[in-house]
Amino acid sequence: MTKDNSPLVLGSEPIGKLLMKYALPAIIAMTATSLYNIADSIFIGHGVGALAISGLAITFPLMNLAAAFGSLVGVGASTLISVKLGQKDYENANKVLGNVLILNVIIGALFTLFALIFLDPMLYFFGASEHTIPYARDFMQIILIGNIITHMYLGLNAVLRSVGYPKLAMYTTLLSVVFNCVLNPLFIFGFGWGIKGSAIATVISQVLSLAVQLIHFANPKQLIRFRTGIFSLRKDIVQGILSIGMSPFLMNLCSCLIVLLINRGLKTYGGDMAIGAYGIVNRVLFLFVMIIMGLNQGMQPIAGYNYGARLYQRVTGVTLLTTYWATGVATLGFLLCQLLPEYIVGMFTSDPELVDTAVNGLRIAFLVFPIIGIQMVSTNFFLSIGMAKKAIFLSLTRQLIFLIPFLIILPQYFGALGVWISLPSADFISTIVTLIVIIRQFATFKQLNAAEIKDNH
Repeated sequence: MTKDNSPLVLGSEPIGKLLMKYALPAIIAMTATSLYNIADSIFIGHGVGALAISGLAITFPLMNLAAAFGSLVGVGASTLISVKLGQKDYENANKVLGNVLILNVIIGALFTLFALIFLDPMLYFFGASEHTIPYARDFMQIILIGNIITHMYLGLNAVLRSVGYPKLAMYTTLLSVVFNCVLNPLFIFGFGWGIKGSAIATVISQVLSLAVQLIHFANPKQLIRFRTGIFSLRKDIVQGILSIGMSPFLMNLCSCLIVLLINRGLKTYGGDMAIGAYGIVNRVLFLFVMIIMGLNQGMQPIAGYNYGARLYQRVTGVTLLTTYWATGVATLGFLLCQLLPEYIVGMFTSDPELVDTAVNGLRIAFLVFPIIGIQMVSTNFFLSIGMAKKAIFLSLTRQLIFLIPFLIILPQYFGALGVWISLPSADFISTIVTLIVIIRQFATFKQLNAAEIKDNH
């Protein structure tokens, strides 16, 4: 391991330089992934049809459910490794790596088996109709067959960032994206495989990226690597991974429930085209959310290491800097979606009904988007330092406490409009709660930092 790739620099290099070093590769990777998802929807919209976009949107809750189990292991393990490295506990950091691999295989296999058995009932429950379920089923059957690959790929990518290789994590993601973008139109248009071709391209691309990750961690020169004795599950490590990963797990689980409520509400009050409109809005929304998540991924090892090393001022510094950058990204998304919604939606479809519905939805969904960065970064901050309970609380305030009640109540009075306005309403209220919690935590860090300085003197 070179000096630049050593995790030890996380406690000494300037915060701004470190955040740029770690976040930029993650942002590029996350943006590329999101752009691929957008391109995927564009290929499906123009190559298969408007109903196929609606069918793809039906799969979002199930995809969120799969992501929930993936993040349960990946996020928990990467945070735990960062803290172990900050404590210079390299032996247990390696054991975490081995447990990541085993847990991903077990959880991925169980999820795949369950979802394939109950696929059709789940899709109907998520809002599918007789017109859209063939597209949703064709897509998800193939995605689920490759689910173990997806879990391992995402989990090891999170570990790569934590052990000082953010650029390699970026390259593995870009490798997957590039092959996806090449294979997708080939399979959809060239081979005529339709929406199945998109799913096949996704799985093949992730297999290639996973191979690169496995080669890296098999290298005996790496500080954190595969070695004998790390592939048996250890109760303390599994509990640590799952307790920290519980927050993103619940966030994704709530996301599953939220998309379910959105799809069912839009189906009831707007029909299949309204669900397709949300599919488009969701893709655009996630472009900016993924960029902020890239910033969060860059912040995570820095905050985790310095918290483990009890350098509280650096933890506060990197969190504030990440929040500033995230707010800038969110503001850009707000401006583009308020000023150019017709152009954005027009990239996905030319269907007049779908365009009109998606344009209105896009404007409403992004109404208070500039403040969303505060909520996202603060939740990730608590995850990064292992304060899982606070992270869970913040993630649930937006989704469980505010958004879900809005999605249940408002459509009864405002129809489909009530579904759309629920999104910015929950964002606004939950951000106020988040500000209160994060300010109190920074005050605690200030006291701890003062105590550290006093003890050193």
